[in-house]
Amino acid sequence: MKRTYSFASISRRNFILGAGATAASAQISRAFGSPAQTASSRERLHTFDYADVQLTGGPLKDQFDRVHASYLALDNDRLLKVYRQRAGLPAPGQDMGGWYDANGFVPGHSLGQYISGLSRYARSTGDPAATAKVRALVRGYSATLGPENYPYASKVASTTWPCYILDKYEIGLLDAYNLAGVREARELLPRVIEGALPYIPDHGYDRGPKSPKQAPYDETYILPENLFNSYALTGNRQYLDLARKYLLNAEFFAPLAQSQNVLPGEHAYSHVIALSSAAKAYLVLGDSQHLEAIQHAWDMLVATQQYASGGWGPKEKFVQPHTGQLYDSLNATTDHFETPCGCYAQMKLARYLLRFTGESRYGDGLERVLYNTLLGAKDTDGNGNYFYYSNYHALAQKGYYPQKWPCCSGTLVQGVADYPRNIYFHDADGLYVNLFTPSEVRWNMNGTSIHLVQQTEYPYRDSTALRVVAPTPIEFTLYVRIPAWISAAPQIFVNGGPISIRAEKGTFAAVHRTWKNNDVLEVTLPFAFRTEPVDDLHPETAALMRGPLMYVAATPPADLYSTPLRLPQGLRPLLGSSSIFEYPMAQTNLQFRPWYTIQNERYNTYFHLQKTDA
Repeated sequence: MKRTYSFASISRRNFILGAGATAASAQISRAFGSPAQTASSRERLHTFDYADVQLTGGPLKDQFDRVHASYLALDNDRLLKVYRQRAGLPAPGQDMGGWYDANGFVPGHSLGQYISGLSRYARSTGDPAATAKVRALVRGYSATLGPENYPYASKVASTTWPCYILDKYEIGLLDAYNLAGVREARELLPRVIEGALPYIPDHGYDRGPKSPKQAPYDETYILPENLFNSYALTGNRQYLDLARKYLLNAEFFAPLAQSQNVLPGEHAYSHVIALSSAAKAYLVLGDSQHLEAIQHAWDMLVATQQYASGGWGPKEKFVQPHTGQLYDSLNATTDHFETPCGCYAQMKLARYLLRFTGESRYGDGLERVLYNTLLGAKDTDGNGNYFYYSNYHALAQKGYYPQKWPCCSGTLVQGVADYPRNIYFHDADGLYVNLFTPSEVRWNMNGTSIHLVQQTEYPYRDSTALRVVAPTPIEFTLYVRIPAWISAAPQIFVNGGPISIRAEKGTFAAVHRTWKNNDVLEVTLPFAFRTEPVDDLHPETAALMRGPLMYVAATPPADLYSTPLRLPQGLRPLLGSSSIFEYPMAQTNLQFRPWYTIQNERYNTYFHLQKTDA
């Protein structure tokens, strides 16, 4: 197929490599401020290094460990085969099949994401096997590029989403270098970008319904975030210029900054992941338009697009607000949310917004989408079958995507590997506790090394205990997220005694004191059941929530969706269980369980509520 767009304005000769990159980096730092300084000046909170936080138990760690093992087990020869075949090299191993194969939908599309996720695991766990695997995959991939630095698995790159795949290569190589310490990845990164340039458009555009008909099907607007990151690593000014070029300002960010809801009809996942490019642009360029765009977009997602799970995008599209389309989707489709992909995009956006604003509501949103979507993804079978869509249709059942190695196979490992980064944040004054899960974090404050240990049975129990381990007494503030959904005032104790501080729902409660070794802060966040309507036109159709968790009816009768239920009043706890509740019915007791615990049984997510007297 003849391409109708021009690549003439991007030339390989413009690249600044080697020693020239170092000089360019110094010049850019003087003109724009170094990337690190710019980021620091625009952040209220900061993330921790992957190595600083450890999961020590609970459901997040259980999935974290399973995903770690499953991606370590992927055969390197299989992952590299399609690239070696294209390069004319010996290509042992089985064909991957599905999307990934030479004749697949997007050949080799997720290699960079597998490298990225494994690099995050290598840094987080210190696992030498993960580091070795990352190094082997980077070296194996490098050997296939050839003298032209051709990076793609397909021989016809124009048909394989070149922008989409380039973005995956970049994050894989960036993480391999920054997190797994694979030096070759830094040397390979400019070669990959250089080799991709002849195959990506010389302008940005929106792939959505407003796209020009001559534009190819691709996502140019996802490129800026990792182009900014590539610029930060290499100092190559061309990456900065490219990042600016592909920002979706006119079509997307500018209207969002003015509170215009341009989401309806757009491809859901790709436009939310594009918001991370706006966030990165704000960090690097300092244009308040990009901050306002992501803030307003978040508000629009929460108010007009999301299901109770925190997911959005039935049939991968945003809906028109206030028209009942979310309700209609409960019967019109079983493809309600691109689960690993969408959760990855939402968690990244929430982390950016937490960093910029310090507002706890973004932590609430991150917790909701994590527990009720990605945590409940069906485990891969080890041979390319992956969970893709969350299904909120009546009598739903979790299953695999029809084709092997879909896009969600890449974001699954990246998203789960990011769990430790979502738990704690810090600023100059102290530590912010965002998620409640068994874990540990280590950091240095004013020259003192501090170790915080969190013990909890959350999300089934409503309390957590935070123990400070420090060699000498040290003054700092522990900030604890008080979710907006709590059903009563939180209770806060230090070393067993109650303390009186301001702890309003929807805030971070600040406990400032001189902490001594083994001081313990205990926080109780009261749970209660509540219902949440599917949209504003259908208040009688609702999902059931308890604390952060979305509860579903397991193995329901066929007519349950049309049967009015007294929720949450009719629920009672199942004897001997802290997580399962029953609803008495004429023939049997209906069992309600958290969605993430559902395995192969059928379930209902939304229910018809019985009208009650005012």
